[in-house]
Amino acid sequence: MKRLLKRIGALALCTVVFAGSTMVTCAKDRSYTYNYDFWEDVQDSPDFYTVGEVYTSKDFGLETRLKAPQGLFVRDNFVYICDTGNNRIIKLEKEGKDKFDVVQIIDEFYGIENNTFSGPTDVAVNAEGEYFIADKGNSRVVKLDKDLNFMLEFVKPDDSTLDEEIVFQPNKLAIDTAGRVYCISTGINKGLIKYENDGTFSGFVGATRVSFDWTDYIQKKLATQAQREKMVSFVPTEYDNIYMDSEGFVYACAGSLDEDALRSESADALRRLNLMGNDILVRNGDFPIYGDLYWGEGGGIKGPSYFADVTALDNKVAICLDKNRGRIFGYDDQGKMMFAFGGNGGIAGYFRQNAAVAIEHIDNELLVLDQLDCSITVFRTTEFGETVYKAMKLFDDGEYDASGEAWTKAMQINGNYDLAYIGIGRSLLRQEKYREAMDYFELKYDEDNYSKAFKQYRKQWVEDHIGVIVVVLVLLFAIPGAIGKVKSIKHEIEIADIFKLQ
Repeated sequence: MKRLLKRIGALALCTVVFAGSTMVTCAKDRSYTYNYDFWEDVQDSPDFYTVGEVYTSKDFGLETRLKAPQGLFVRDNFVYICDTGNNRIIKLEKEGKDKFDVVQIIDEFYGIENNTFSGPTDVAVNAEGEYFIADKGNSRVVKLDKDLNFMLEFVKPDDSTLDEEIVFQPNKLAIDTAGRVYCISTGINKGLIKYENDGTFSGFVGATRVSFDWTDYIQKKLATQAQREKMVSFVPTEYDNIYMDSEGFVYACAGSLDEDALRSESADALRRLNLMGNDILVRNGDFPIYGDLYWGEGGGIKGPSYFADVTALDNKVAICLDKNRGRIFGYDDQGKMMFAFGGNGGIAGYFRQNAAVAIEHIDNELLVLDQLDCSITVFRTTEFGETVYKAMKLFDDGEYDASGEAWTKAMQINGNYDLAYIGIGRSLLRQEKYREAMDYFELKYDEDNYSKAFKQYRKQWVEDHIGVIVVVLVLLFAIPGAIGKVKSIKHEIEIADIFKLQ
């Protein structure tokens, strides 16, 4: 019913738009930051993030300019760039607010004969300072110690289900605290390739669900063997990137999903996988997690958002990078969109199509790697963004009253921000102010939280009025009995009078 109401609302909106000959464009008539409301209408928003600085090779002091960089990784205050075109890893240290210094340039290591890289595409560093590098051109993932001594390598999985002719091309990777490696390889769509810390291949995990059209499925079932061989196979989609969050769960994004898959109610453009490969991402939002809801074809760019990378803040906010339109989308731990900003262009804060390839964070700052401009753009939170993050942290810390105050401030900055109303409602719910919480949830059509508040309000009301309820129940049962008794006595008296008259 809710989906139907949304569609009716959308159709009504379109009718008004076309009746007034009003055309809405994504770049011209809309602010830098936006969101969607319950009815899936675009709502302009105060900026959640703003551009801090844009750093190029010159700003880093590199003699050899970055060339087609592909990977980005952050550990503490150190930033690692996969300078793919130059076959090297650049290690930077962030000092203060606006300065990055080159600490190390890694273009070779020690311990084996083939000790150089060929098109490295990703890097990860553990707490001990050990490097894990996706050496794509050499068909391996290399593990080095902090002094760049070779430790071991992870090679093509020994699995009978893989085509022998497939060349192992590790593209993206992540590591957990136990030293296990999760890898994405070009051409392998069975999920993430999992290696134990000794380099042993231990299986595939987290394969995406296969999507297909029922008519194609029936046609394939009825077709001959020769006809089936010419048809497109129903196979899982390859992941595009992965990220290991602070709790040890793997965020994986699949940007190459087709339009039909994304339009379904079970879109899997983003997943959160546990150690068993099961998707545990919470999807309580009003629409699926796949970026823009409306795609258009402006400027020659068409089709859905393409999630090329994902990073997750410590507060479980997942931030996805759309390289198709150069946008950044943030989702909270319930799967609700928090913000969307960016676009295609040549000024700071915008990116050309397919140029933005990697995203990372330092605290709440965002770092986006541009492979064409060979630069890193740093985005910093605004007052609005800081207020929202503060409200979320206070709620997680159990300071519900203070959290409600912070959400109220966020609502004052942006009166159209649905999450502020819901946040206030959740804070009131935890403070056992159920009647007030219901009002906020009702304003933003949050049926789930409204039901929770109503259930508790009903229980609380019954407890507060139990005495009255008991009296009413007693009276409801006693009064009819008393009336019946009176009628019975009256009837007996009347009968006795009749006998006396006789």
